[in-house]
Amino acid sequence: MVHKVGEPDRTVNHKTQMKQSPQFHVGIDVGASALVVALCCAGQNASVQTYPNTAAAHRRLIKAITARGASARVILEATGVYSLRLALALHAAERVEVMVANPRTIKDYQRARLCRAKTDRVDARGLLDFLGRMEFVPWTPPAPEVLALQQLSRRLCALKAEIVREQARRHAIAFTPDPGAVIAHDVDLNLAHLRRRIKALEAAAADLLAAHASLREAAARLRSTPGIAATSAVRLLGELLVLPPHLKAPQWVAQAGLDPRPVESGTSLHKPRRITKTGNHYLRCALYMPALVAIQRDAHVRACYQALLARGKRPKQAIVAIMRKLLHALWGMLHHQTDFNPQLFYSLPTAHV
Repeated sequence: MVHKVGEPDRTVNHKTQMKQSPQFHVGIDVGASALVVALCCAGQNASVQTYPNTAAAHRRLIKAITARGASARVILEATGVYSLRLALALHAAERVEVMVANPRTIKDYQRARLCRAKTDRVDARGLLDFLGRMEFVPWTPPAPEVLALQQLSRRLCALKAEIVREQARRHAIAFTPDPGAVIAHDVDLNLAHLRRRIKALEAAAADLLAAHASLREAAARLRSTPGIAATSAVRLLGELLVLPPHLKAPQWVAQAGLDPRPVESGTSLHKPRRITKTGNHYLRCALYMPALVAIQRDAHVRACYQALLARGKRPKQAIVAIMRKLLHALWGMLHHQTDFNPQLFYSLPTAHV
């Protein structure tokens, strides 16, 4: 395209305008019914606005921060079901990058700033300040089928926990007055209903695995591990596959809260190490029974457990160590597309002739 002398170069102006398009920094405190949004642009003073936590309001917010070609970096805390829909909408929007921060990280950051108040507006401004000072880590959502599997597995956990509570109540009824066995009958009905719901959800999880080859193959690899059957595979996959793919095995351990926490100070304080439990308790709980079963059924895992006991570890400490080692093995299996190899887990000592 040839421009005449004196005619404005609209192409150059357009490119200059694109380069000068503002970028918003946005911190969002997510609540069940409202979003408190703190935003600023190019070093300007932050303003705070409130939106309903609805799909329509999410669209209005995205339209506001991307108007006239603007881009935005957004940070919010992971608040479970309240933040997920918003995070997915922001990730799908053009010219928007979203970071989903660990609430513990934001809490510690606010404490380090000596922030004494605890309000939604203060929290939103704190998130905005964190965004401007700390490294931005973009969030990538898991695949829809992975999120569906996680929801199914967590619902199954909740129903099974309720069965345990109802069974405890049923036992207690035998020692309390219950004319006509009315309460006992009611508890029995609820137990039967819970068992039906669990059976239906387990069938739904099996159908989900059958419909997606990647999930089906990953579940088969997990089931090659001693101690992991169909139920445990669903529980573990629902928590492991939502983790970012770039994480290493030690980071998986930290995500599960199984990393040891040293407590030492000077020469007088040397407490025994304990796991942090700062992480996904669903994943931590899902590893416990597979570790116990593997200790009983696999010679290599059992030898590792006995070696830990011989080094002075208490039984519970040794079980936690097996859980951590098992998680390392699962990381290797899923990332290298291999089945469980007991020799890699723990090498048995060779007998001397």
